[in-house]
Amino acid sequence: MTSKKSKQDIPGGRPYSPMRRHLLVGLLLVGMTVHAGPSRADTALPLTLPLGLEQDSLVIPKDNPLTEEKAALGKLLFFDKRLSANGTIACASCHVPALAFTDGRPVSTGIHDQKGGRSAPTAINRVFSSAQFWDGRAATLEAQSVGPFVSPVEHGFPDHDALVAKVKSIAGYRPLFEQAFGPAPITVDLIGKAIATFQRTLLSGNSPYDKFSQADDAGALSENAQNGFRIFLGKGQCLRCHFGFNFTDEKFHNLGVGWKQAAGDAGRHAVTNDPNDRGAFKTPTLREIARTAPYMHDGSVATLRDVIDFYDRGGNPNPHLDPVIKPLKLTKREKDDLVEFLRSLNGEGWAVEPPREFPK
Repeated sequence: MTSKKSKQDIPGGRPYSPMRRHLLVGLLLVGMTVHAGPSRADTALPLTLPLGLEQDSLVIPKDNPLTEEKAALGKLLFFDKRLSANGTIACASCHVPALAFTDGRPVSTGIHDQKGGRSAPTAINRVFSSAQFWDGRAATLEAQSVGPFVSPVEHGFPDHDALVAKVKSIAGYRPLFEQAFGPAPITVDLIGKAIATFQRTLLSGNSPYDKFSQADDAGALSENAQNGFRIFLGKGQCLRCHFGFNFTDEKFHNLGVGWKQAAGDAGRHAVTNDPNDRGAFKTPTLREIARTAPYMHDGSVATLRDVIDFYDRGGNPNPHLDPVIKPLKLTKREKDDLVEFLRSLNGEGWAVEPPREFPK
């Protein structure tokens, strides 16, 4: 493959400067010292996107613009284990920075060591998505950010009022909420806005793939990865669901993962009540995919090669299998090269140091 390619053939293909670009938010990339300061809520947060991401695709609600104060507050709330019924679970317990904001487990572990039924999806590049969770039940990132707090197997609060009461009981949070939102009372809505703002700063771009496809750096991908890219675009049929700069159609598909006729996870069906959505789950981004094993909504597939083998045999047959899922008949080399291409989607922009201290 040459270094000059048609942009129509490349997921997310559009002209970009070859200059490396980074997320310039020093407050979020280093440990934070918590202190009270003047009340304000208007310091705009400059979100400089890494190479390969699309500014026009950002999903930022008009009633929750990005500000430094909200992002800094949201980071503290995201990492604070006190925001659970027994003080043992934080958002970061299942979305670990070192694991590309997943937890490396088939299904997540919450309060009292209870196991959930689904794998923790990455929090990276959520700024490009509206519907959240594997089943899309949260229409916004703000709603997703407060949902787990009232799950009996996650943070364990009986309701959002209990969450708000816990936050209010920590005096040091009051001035930080005032800095972020002004002199308004602390509410679950403001908690969600702060955490969502922090999550929107977690980005992945400037990967070897981006340098190859957007900056015309032919040496950024090995020959094997370039061949894997061709398989991705063609015989592998990956582009049917994993397209665009973020490698997802943001839709829901039944692959037959964990399918059981009489029981099992209903997936999107539980949200829409549409029988055709039974067993359908959201297409995840492929960015950082090599860092977010195990795979699928239930974490039942251990490695990238196992994922490719799963698709190669046409998924698991069931009455609601998506018609795009068919046997691929890939060769061993094609599978190996496809894995190498997927590894080239590891990028940068999401490295975050946990806070060194929390409000008291």
